[in-house]
Amino acid sequence: MLKSKIDKATGFEKRFENINTVVFENSGEASKAVAQEIAALIQSKQKENKPCILGLATGSSPKGLYAELVRLHKEEGLSFKNVISFNLDEYYPMEPNSINSYVRFMKELLFDHVDILPENAHVPDGLLTKEQIADYCHEYEAKIETLGGIDLQILGIGGNGHIGFNESGSLQNSKTRLVALDHITRVAASKDFFGLNNTPRTAITLGVKKIMEAKRVILLAWGEGKANIVKRSVEDEVTNRVPASFLQEHDDAVFILDKEASSKLTRINKPWLVEKIVWTDKLTRKAVLGLALDLKKPILMLTDADYIENGMSDLLADSGPAYDINIKIFNKLQNTITGWPGGKPNAEDTNRPERAEPAKKRVLIFSPHPDDDIISMGGTFMRLQEQGHEVHVAYQTSGNIAVADDEALRFARFVIDYNEKFNIKSEEADNIYKKAQTFLENKKNSEIDIPEVRYIKGLIRKGEARATSHFVGLTDDQIHFMELPFYETGTIEKKPIGQEDIQLTMDLIEKIKPHQIYAAGDLADPHGTHKVCLDAIFEAVKALKPKPFMNDCWLWLYRGAWQEWGIDEVEMAVPMSPDQVLAKRHGIFKHQSQKDGVVFQGTDAREFWQRAEDRNAETAALYQQLGLSTYAAMEAFVRWHY
Repeated sequence: MLKSKIDKATGFEKRFENINTVVFENSGEASKAVAQEIAALIQSKQKENKPCILGLATGSSPKGLYAELVRLHKEEGLSFKNVISFNLDEYYPMEPNSINSYVRFMKELLFDHVDILPENAHVPDGLLTKEQIADYCHEYEAKIETLGGIDLQILGIGGNGHIGFNESGSLQNSKTRLVALDHITRVAASKDFFGLNNTPRTAITLGVKKIMEAKRVILLAWGEGKANIVKRSVEDEVTNRVPASFLQEHDDAVFILDKEASSKLTRINKPWLVEKIVWTDKLTRKAVLGLALDLKKPILMLTDADYIENGMSDLLADSGPAYDINIKIFNKLQNTITGWPGGKPNAEDTNRPERAEPAKKRVLIFSPHPDDDIISMGGTFMRLQEQGHEVHVAYQTSGNIAVADDEALRFARFVIDYNEKFNIKSEEADNIYKKAQTFLENKKNSEIDIPEVRYIKGLIRKGEARATSHFVGLTDDQIHFMELPFYETGTIEKKPIGQEDIQLTMDLIEKIKPHQIYAAGDLADPHGTHKVCLDAIFEAVKALKPKPFMNDCWLWLYRGAWQEWGIDEVEMAVPMSPDQVLAKRHGIFKHQSQKDGVVFQGTDAREFWQRAEDRNAETAALYQQLGLSTYAAMEAFVRWHY
């Protein structure tokens, strides 16, 4: 049985959960634990001289699992010769050697690195004619049945609760078949296909019936982005609107989660409802603010009855009456609001988010992509500059994959026209343009850009980032383009964080010796660019901690265009006037390649400036709803203590 150091809940405490759930500190630890279970199963079957039938998944969730299985094979001698695997699904139509093929995914991450027999590794065929699919799917299931069924099925979970490609609405007795992909699923996959228009509309998937017939099922989920659907799957009713909820009726199914993916489970999110707890300041704030929002009351209007009727009588008994608790939480929330993100000079700062001294601070803003700074903290960025601080911005990656092909061609043509206009002879420029034009005119879906095209796209984004920084008031010596190596693969799939990435980050921090660092704290995707960039900063800060200047350096985390910190987490909220909101919008508009049709739109159809404005307005509205002052918008930050 899988165990975890932080999964302490008893059966009583899990009473909201209808599926066994195990929570790990992080996805790395979880993946290793699952790999150990798979290894033990393979070895037990070997001793019985029997095949081990594994159902395998693709996507980001099992990547760490496959890496650990490869390690177990290479370093500890785990053999896969008795393993017969069946993958859940494949896009249709799909060439097996395409960079987005699940055949290629499985070969590159697992099959090519272990001793599984090629004839024992089954992935649905994406090259069938439509007339062949029904018979093929029947044969796929028949092979599984002949072998006695799947011993262990690995699953991920989609944002709408799909398992395999069994989308919302799939029936519990559904068989292996060709399915139409939900729009949400296609949007989530579109980043791998360089845009929604290139993303397949159909796929072949193992049916829910065969998944439910597996002897054991392990579903993996990592990151905050999966937290809501995990809760719905585990705690809410069984429904075909959320196919993963079917697993509540499986005899041996388990959800393996990291802390972030488990964050909405009742025993994690509202532990006072399931057990007697020690009411820390953090839990008290979370509970009281949540209660006020649930009841749609200002904090100071909460009553003793509200506490008692909502499972918080222990808090009332420990710290009540309600009035005293309300005042305490109200004051703490009010103290997060500041118009001086760099600290207010010559002011008493005991209850302020930032220090008054030094009055003029050196500030380093890290931006994972060339527009995250202005989108996510543009109002604060401008205020820091206006209030006289020495502000530096560091663009961690080139962001080149987010530029459309026609934009690259347009800018390359500009160079040719520029040279012609000013009678500049450049055979090299002409050749680069012709090479880029030829490539882009013949480019296949998902084909990796040639270096020349990547460089052009990178220059476009570099120019836009510089224009934004100039708009805010920075000079060129305050703008730093890092081009971290992990990013420069030309594909969505990036390299793991490396020592060179960390060293470049350390060098810049040591050069500037900042009093404040701002970094993107998006943790929804543990494999995404923002998370890798953040890990590089964390590692750099940890390594630099012994340096004297780090004693005066505070690290603030902002969030990206898709989400915001929970109101109970916010430690600094910077209000914005209507004019400041408009100025931020104009700063975002400098990123023309990301306007009017973004390559990686995500599940949100709004443009980045719209998302940012709506999100900032929503944060301000929450403060107002809780009984505090009314502002047009707010940007929120959490301090990271290292």
